[in-house]
Amino acid sequence: MPPRKAPSPRATRPNFTPGYGIEPKLTKEMVTWTAVERALAKSRNYWVTTASKKGLPHAAPVWGLWLDGAVWFATDSKSRKGRNLAANPSIVVHLESGDDVVILEGRAERITSATALGRFADAYKEKYAFRPDPKDPNSAFYRLRHKRAFAWHESNFPKSASKWVF
Repeated sequence: MPPRKAPSPRATRPNFTPGYGIEPKLTKEMVTWTAVERALAKSRNYWVTTASKKGLPHAAPVWGLWLDGAVWFATDSKSRKGRNLAANPSIVVHLESGDDVVILEGRAERITSATALGRFADAYKEKYAFRPDPKDPNSAFYRLRHKRAFAWHESNFPKSASKWVF
């Protein structure tokens, strides 16, 4: 049986500093979680930001998926990203656009289940016409367990600015 989808979270307003002009009151222009999930599913590239054990930041684009309510991706375990995640699983994932913003913050969880990896590889092949090898000893597969999410549209910021806490 496939994993059940979690219910949509309730949107709140980001608590940015007053200079951004975000009022605490909800607005009808706020980005919906459904719109965020749609953007995450259709995105081709995801910017992944990690930090080393010493806190040195690193950002890189990756191919990935929105699968079972989470961003999934793979990396070489010896890459800077892979080494960072092994030492410090804190992660930020940002979509490409600075005009239609989606940012997820949380922790990367390494995926080792053969069933889950098979589902990921099959979905990845459908999206990118390339199937990663779940048995490749150099590859590390992750899903983001997001704790916070932010989204807004530059065209109507700050009214569209939304935040979710999980």
